[in-house]
Amino acid sequence: MKKITVVTALTIVLFVTYSANAQKNSQQLVEDFQKLSGSWNGSLTYLDYSSGKPYTMSADVEVKRINDSNEFEFINTYPKEKSANSTQIISISQDGKYIGKEEIVSRTELADGQIQIVTQKQGKDGNYNKEAVIKQTYTISRTAFSIRKDVLFSGDTKWIKRHEYAYLRN
Repeated sequence: MKKITVVTALTIVLFVTYSANAQKNSQQLVEDFQKLSGSWNGSLTYLDYSSGKPYTMSADVEVKRINDSNEFEFINTYPKEKSANSTQIISISQDGKYIGKEEIVSRTELADGQIQIVTQKQGKDGNYNKEAVIKQTYTISRTAFSIRKDVLFSGDTKWIKRHEYAYLRN
């Protein structure tokens, strides 16, 4: 009976510790993304798979936290290509392990004070919709913000920079 009580107590301690860490991770990510609230001006540079060359265009974003949730609305506007305007909701999981469907691989505080969050997921990309590992790197500070997408196609060993949004605060 003592063994059962000890095992039960250890299980409860581990669960409480895990829950506290998950909540802390989730809260830290929410705080990181909260820094993005407001309007940003910048650019999108993407790899045109047809030509193999990068293309840069103006891109702005307004970020809003949705109520007091773990969700953020990104309102993307392209001043010279209005038809590309879009809205995206980014959700941080309750356990702090995912941004949307992307698993968080790392969260690093850089020497210059920026926060860098790297995520990965399996998916498809490119003109032929090929299987790939898709990596997103979010770099956040109070005055600058970027999202970089890199792709590693199945069977390849070299990552390709697919696109990068780079913004400065208004």
